[in-house]
Amino acid sequence: MNDLEKLASEIAKMNSIGEKISEITQRPATIGHTGEYIAADIFDIELEESANTKGFDGHFRSGTLASRTVNVKWYSKLEYMLDINPDALPDFFLVMTGPKALEPISKGGIRPWLIDYVFLFNAAELMIELSARGVKIGVATSVRKHVWQNSEIYPNKRSMVYRMSDDQMGKVLAFGSGLAESWY
Repeated sequence: MNDLEKLASEIAKMNSIGEKISEITQRPATIGHTGEYIAADIFDIELEESANTKGFDGHFRSGTLASRTVNVKWYSKLEYMLDINPDALPDFFLVMTGPKALEPISKGGIRPWLIDYVFLFNAAELMIELSARGVKIGVATSVRKHVWQNSEIYPNKRSMVYRMSDDQMGKVLAFGSGLAESWY
């Protein structure tokens, strides 16, 4: 079997797994849709019926953030970038990421679906910080490392905006690599 045939076989397996994921989430098996499903369960978020609501994916149902809108992101690597639509901001961005990106290039690397870190950004405050720096807002918006640190809610409880329960942390742990590091 040549490499192209091997690839076709592996893609068929991946598509079969994607079908099983879609049966659970009731949405396409992409990292974005799957992340929204995971976040909805862990953070008690009511997702919008339509997956293409402009600016947010749902509302927090309970706790101190009840009724506030949230845009959920799941990135396979922590690269200090955030996709932001400046014309349709939620109240919060809930961002789940895999491990820190160690290499600036992707060749030879993999991007497994892992959750090693979770961040909660107040969108209005984030926009003030980005505007003060003159940052271009859009796809792959550069957010400074200290802003990410201050917004971390997992594995380290740095943010004062939201405190995850032990139960929530246990659920996130199931999706992690077990290799999350301290920032220092």
